[in-house]
Amino acid sequence: MTVSQRKKCLVEFQLAEQALRAGEVAIVGAGPGDPGLLTLRALMLIQQADAIVYDRLVSPQIMELVNPGAERIHVGKASGCHYVAQEDTNELLVQLAVKQRRVVRLKGGDPYIFGRGGEEAEFLVDNDIDFLVVPGITSAAGCASYCGIPLTHRDYAQSVTFITGHRKADHSLDLNWKVLAAPGQTCVFYMGLHNAPTIVRELMANGLSGECPVALVERGTTPQQHMAVTTLENLEETIRMEGFQPPTLIIVGEVVQLAEKLAQPAQAGWNSALIGPAAATATRRPA
Repeated sequence: MTVSQRKKCLVEFQLAEQALRAGEVAIVGAGPGDPGLLTLRALMLIQQADAIVYDRLVSPQIMELVNPGAERIHVGKASGCHYVAQEDTNELLVQLAVKQRRVVRLKGGDPYIFGRGGEEAEFLVDNDIDFLVVPGITSAAGCASYCGIPLTHRDYAQSVTFITGHRKADHSLDLNWKVLAAPGQTCVFYMGLHNAPTIVRELMANGLSGECPVALVERGTTPQQHMAVTTLENLEETIRMEGFQPPTLIIVGEVVQLAEKLAQPAQAGWNSALIGPAAATATRRPA
């Protein structure tokens, strides 16, 4: 395809997509961090919006692509420390829409995968606010790919499960551990650092070997990516020794052993902190 043909395709795409309307809220997934992983629809909407309500997991590189004239409202959340309560964020979206703003609710990853996008969409419906949803590449898919880990593989894993490792304050991490410990699958824990001792204890108590490979990926797909391969029985020690901090994914399963073979240091233009030849050790954050 020639350059002119590509431009023509992009123009036709833009003409086919309806512009964000005044009083409408777009709940948009920004992907795991690399701006190259934004969808075309997401890029168009963040450049049309005049109000961007965004989380801390949206990378600075993506925020650079936002309409420079848009109001930027940070409602970022961290485990145990909410910058803005979810209820207040819900109300804010309604207030902006009632004022006839063109609103983008920008979230890291995919808004409907542990992103509370469903809660916000329900609130908008309950308040008669028009909205649309733009999916994004969820962190599990993006980060695993950048680290050379296929989440499924005919020789190792016939299924993959995404699990929240963090529950509301009034709930313990009460999961079906027997199912999660079954062989032939990959388990990806989002927001699981705080509950890593529980994850290790329950998986091993339900039959998963302590030698099962585990990967830790912090700030995947960004220049700050920090990745380590360890085993289930050594997971807590690796977290402590390597100083992993949220946001970190915990990937459990035999597919993790493929990281040494499949990781590409220059994946998608990021060169600074991807896994090197010695996959059994952690990569360090760039200085």
